[in-house]
Amino acid sequence: MSEFLYRLRPEQCAVLVVDIQERMMRVIAEGERVVKNAVLLLKAARVLGLPVVATTQYAAKIGPLLPEVAAELNGSAPHDKLEFGCFGNQAAAAAIRALPREVNTLLVCGVETHICICQTILDGLLAGYRMWVPADGVSSRATLNHETGIARIRQVGGVVANTEMIIYELLQKAGTEAFKAMLPYIK
Repeated sequence: MSEFLYRLRPEQCAVLVVDIQERMMRVIAEGERVVKNAVLLLKAARVLGLPVVATTQYAAKIGPLLPEVAAELNGSAPHDKLEFGCFGNQAAAAAIRALPREVNTLLVCGVETHICICQTILDGLLAGYRMWVPADGVSSRATLNHETGIARIRQVGGVVANTEMIIYELLQKAGTEAFKAMLPYIK
């Protein structure tokens, strides 16, 4: 059997939100799509009880997380970093290591695909995590950089899906309280 043959289970997943900041998002290709899908993934995390870790990249220069993203973090502060990959930052890496022991899968959204996302995926895989990226929840300033980043993520063993695929796999079936709670957002 393939090492990629498994199902997402809420108790094994956490969401990692990378650098969805005010100044950065102004120049990101399809930035509105990234924000919409990151918020959707965060709503699913809240409904399903998934832990969330968030980062900013040099917030003093690039600014805070977008308000609509920060609002979904329930008051928890992002870890500011200068490093591109989240695992290279002591505070962010410590927050990831502090996740419940059952968490072996990180669902990563944010920017930029070919830099911070790609390096985070690679380091997460090296640290033993299963790394998932919603292709519609990440982007870069240039579309070619996004596409190249997605290709590299696949090449190193990250799983590329889309936001709805991830959410529906976590929900598993209709009719549950979680499904009913998510329905207004995924219609």
